[in-house]
Amino acid sequence: MLGAYLPILLLVLVAVGFGLVSLVMSSLIGQKKKSKVKLQPYESGCEPVGTARERYSIKFYLIAVLFILFDIEAVFLYPWAILYKKLGMFGLVEMAVFIVILFVGYIYVWKKGALEWE
Repeated sequence: MLGAYLPILLLVLVAVGFGLVSLVMSSLIGQKKKSKVKLQPYESGCEPVGTARERYSIKFYLIAVLFILFDIEAVFLYPWAILYKKLGMFGLVEMAVFIVILFVGYIYVWKKGALEWE
């Protein structure tokens, strides 16, 4: 029974080994010329302005969470689309209820102003 897991164990060992060998070799062989420019934080090619301790508006986090929420819920449509014929009318009604709940949540968030970027 354990012999069936041998290829998986071998794959994990190769992956971990490759990562460790890459890290060790880059630290041994890699250049170590430090400069002021190299030590600056990289921010999309722009010069950093202000401190890293600046407070962000909660809107950024709210938009991100809502995006992830609606994105993950959209993923639930794929299994339904694959099994649509097998599920029949039951699957259609269940997915309609799911989409209605999703739409009501979207309207609620929209009316609360969570999607406003001002």
